Order: sequence, then C-alpha cells, then structure tokens
Amino acid sequence: MLLQIDRPQPLRPDLLFDVLPLENYLREQVPGFETLYSIEQFAGGFSNLTFCLHTNLGDWVLRRAPVGAAIQSAHDMEREHRVLTLLLPHYAAVPKPLLYCDHLEVMGAPFYLMERVEGIVLRGKDAKQLAQGDPVLLRRLCEGFVDNLAALHKIDIEATELIQLGKPDGYVLRQTEGWIGRFHRAHTDDCPDATSIEQWLRTHQPPPNPPTLLHNDYKFDNLVFAWPLEPEPHLLTVLDWEMTTVGDPLMDLGAALGYWVEPGDDPFFKAFNFTWLPGCLTRQELADGYARLTGRDLSALPFYYAFGLYKNAVILQQIYARWKAGIASDPRFEALGHGVRVLLQMAERTVKERANNNL
Repeated sequence: MLLQIDRPQPLRPDLLFDVLPLENYLREQVPGFETLYSIEQFAGGFSNLTFCLHTNLGDWVLRRAPVGAAIQSAHDMEREHRVLTLLLPHYAAVPKPLLYCDHLEVMGAPFYLMERVEGIVLRGKDAKQLAQGDPVLLRRLCEGFVDNLAALHKIDIEATELIQLGKPDGYVLRQTEGWIGRFHRAHTDDCPDATSIEQWLRTHQPPPNPPTLLHNDYKFDNLVFAWPLEPEPHLLTVLDWEMTTVGDPLMDLGAALGYWVEPGDDPFFKAFNFTWLPGCLTRQELADGYARLTGRDLSALPFYYAFGLYKNAVILQQIYARWKAGIASDPRFEALGHGVRVLLQMAERTVKERANNNL
C-alpha cells in the first residue's frame, strides 16, 4: 500500500498570522524553548484548527477554534485541555497536553498545546490504497475500532473524576433538543426541512443507560495508528476530544455508526470513510461486536443511529452556513450542503424502514 504517515501542510493564506507573540509566549512558559522554526497545519478536519509547530524541542500540536465559530461549547479549548489532563493517567491512547493559553493577544483566540503523536490517520481518501491491501487487515482495524470504543466506555468515571465533565441525568433529551436548536440556528435558504426526523427523535426517547465517558466524535479519522499497519494494526492515540462528556454510551455508538459507510451508501458519504471496502465490518457487525464486549442491550439502537446521522448533518450544516456567509473560505465546504441532505435522508430511512432494530 502507498499510505504514508500523516503530515502537516503549509498554512492556507487565510490562516497566516503573526507568529512573534506566540513565540514570545512560549519562551516565557516552556523551559528550554528557544525557536519556533515554522508552523504548518493538519488539514484533514472540518472543525477546530489544528497546527503543527516545529520547534527546537521537537514538534507540537496546537489546537484553536475556527474563525467565525459561534458554537462556543464545541470549541472550548480550556475544556478540551482539561479532558486530556484528566484522562491521561487512566487511558494510554491519548496525547499528552502541554499547556493552555487564554491570552487573546497571543493568537487571537484561546488555544492549547499537546504532544505530537506521529503515525497514520486513515481517511476516506485512502480507500483506493486500502483496497489494494489484505481484507483481513481491514477487518482487524474495524475490530480494534470496536474494542477501543468498548474500552473507553469501561473507564470508571467516578474513580477517575471524569464524572465532572458532564451531567448524565437527562443527557439524551438535552442532546436531542440541543442539536435540533443548532440545526435551526444554522439554517440556510437551501437547507432541507428536517421536521419529521426531529419529531421522531423527540417522541422515541429510549430509557437511560448507566453513564460512561463519551468521546462523542469517535471515528477512524480521529485515530492514529502506528506505521506500518501490518502485520497487526496498533492504535497509538485518539484525537479530537472537544465534545467529550459523560452520558449514555449508546450515544457514542450511534455517533460511530453515523460515520460508518457501507457499499450501497451515497458516494458523498463514502468520501468520509473507507469502511465500505471488502473485509470491513458492516454497521450491524460493528453493533453486534460492541454488544458482545459490553453486554449492553441494543434494542433501542435505531434511535441512537438516527440521532448520530442527524447530529452529523447538523455539524455539516453549521460549517456550510459559515461558508455560505463568507466567514469560512475552505473550498471543501461548498459540497457540505449536499452532505446535509444525504445524512437527513439516511436518518429518515432508518426510522421508517429499520424499526426491526437491524442496521
């Protein structure tokens, strides 16, 4: 396979900034820091901005909110830094946080630094290369994906003090109403109507499950694997803890399923994952594997899956709305309007055709 270790890219012109305040701040805060040689960006994501700082002490990763972001809870750098700090002693696959800064004069927005974990991130664009490999390897990657999700949900949130990250009581209801509100606040004139799926989600709330830690954006392109992948894939770290909280673990499973692509799915959706390739688990196999590992009842899974699809549609709509308003300039964002329609249609099919609890 021609896959390569995930590398940063030169900064886009609209992201260029004066690095002197940042360099001066790091000299004050980090023992041994002397020189910031250059700054690049990791361009794979659509949410928070992620930069790679090349310094005399090695490479660091800097995370800050995107320009024009209005959803502050989804871009809270202090909270994300605190998540990593709390999680580090109890979970191996997490990057080490280094510092948090809320002085706006440094970068114009709060940010935090963490160690760079060098490895490979598998994305939808890698499907062509992955298809040339062994289907058995792809199956092992998928099984490892489920194993790690189950391991995250087994962390003792009381003993580790991770319980302080959220309020699990009423979590599903708050999430349902919160994301419906976000969708309507980000509505554009070409945005499809989502009234029917929203009504279904409101009227089919499942009974609560005992709370666990939730990553809340668990998908392959937030996982870093050691290179080479063969003979046995090894997970190094999990990224993007910005939406981490505590709550119903099946919300995490539903979110993961909301990114999981199968061969018959829309081509737009296939661009976001490679799990439609031969050897990969189906959505049903993923859910069955999670049930075996955790012993949890998945009889209400269609709700969690439909909500995962709806939430992903809202995330795309929020980004698309910023692009349409001229706040965000990334050319990739123009196609997200179509993606919103695809995900809402999948959610509609889920609630209409899959009431038999199968995916």
